[in-house]
Amino acid sequence: MALTLLVCEVSDLCLGKPPLRSLSASATVADALAALKGSDESFISVWSCDHRNDDVGYCRCVGKVCMVDVICYLCKEDNLLSPSSALNKPLSSILPKDPSLVVHLQPSSSLLEAIDLILEGAQNLVVPIVATKRSGVSRRKQHQSGVSNSSHNGREFCWLTQEDVIRFLLGSIGLFTPLPALSIDSLGIITSDVLAVDYYSPASSAVGAISKSLTQQTSVAIVDTDGAFIGEISPFTLACCDETVAAAVATLSAGDLMAYIDCGDPPEDLVRVVKARLKERNLEKMLQDFTILSCMVGETSASSSSDEESPTRTLARAGRYTRSSSYSARMLRKAEAIVCHPKSSLVAVMIQAIAHRVNYLWVIEDDCSLVGIVTFSNMLKVFREHLETV
Repeated sequence: MALTLLVCEVSDLCLGKPPLRSLSASATVADALAALKGSDESFISVWSCDHRNDDVGYCRCVGKVCMVDVICYLCKEDNLLSPSSALNKPLSSILPKDPSLVVHLQPSSSLLEAIDLILEGAQNLVVPIVATKRSGVSRRKQHQSGVSNSSHNGREFCWLTQEDVIRFLLGSIGLFTPLPALSIDSLGIITSDVLAVDYYSPASSAVGAISKSLTQQTSVAIVDTDGAFIGEISPFTLACCDETVAAAVATLSAGDLMAYIDCGDPPEDLVRVVKARLKERNLEKMLQDFTILSCMVGETSASSSSDEESPTRTLARAGRYTRSSSYSARMLRKAEAIVCHPKSSLVAVMIQAIAHRVNYLWVIEDDCSLVGIVTFSNMLKVFREHLETV
């Protein structure tokens, strides 16, 4: 029965999860960029630590950063003029100011506590990893292979994500019958208030929405003048790009940006458009800065080439940024949006979202008109209400 879920602890959901890679809150944006390019993880956790008292050290995760944070930061007008100077600013420049987005949770906390925190607005749950004999072997192997994972106050931590909770509930979906078979429309979990931008609007006008969608773990819809859904600018897709995409955001339309960041190298015609428009705006120094930065920050895979890096080549690689060799194992997703119908069942939507590794699905009608969005958070609210009746 569903009663079994009431006694589940968050440690049950954290088994086998890798420890967080971390940066100090005193690091610079450039440090974060280098860490992201040298990691096979999309996010790097940021920690504030105070060890002035030897008896009681203080360490707390205050946020996380990804390539989308860096890109949105570089898109600010002042930073476009001198990206290299912008990257020397403290990491706090790109961290969300709301401390409630990150919550520390004990391994013994209940699953219901985790769900309640997510529904209250927490986007990142940080949980200490419970040491086991098996995990000790794993840590030794990681150390031997050169993987660097930081511990804080002698403990390692992991993220507990909305996807983790939804995946766990899906494993016990039969306990919630008949809820899973009901349509998302009948359950009332479709949110009509979405982040959206017109196809022909400047991509730069969507930067605020992109940053907000990253925090909300959703996306930005691209619509035509009639409100029909065309596609999306997804933080997940942007996270697979490098910092030079800021040049595309500053010069292209929202629709063209979709094509630019699609899986693989951006189209040559759009690369030429970006270069021409940067020149018109006297932002050519921006490309020069990006060329230098690309050589300075984690370009290990390019070391075997004797060719000098050019601004054109730097932009041409923007759709897929160069990481360490482990980057080849990362999942890349096309900019094509994942959609469902208002009459889709709850369980079908859950499976579809998990299969595509997204936290949301766009809801559209047969004529492609946008109805809204359904998120993991919406789904969790339904499950939480059901558990209250048990």
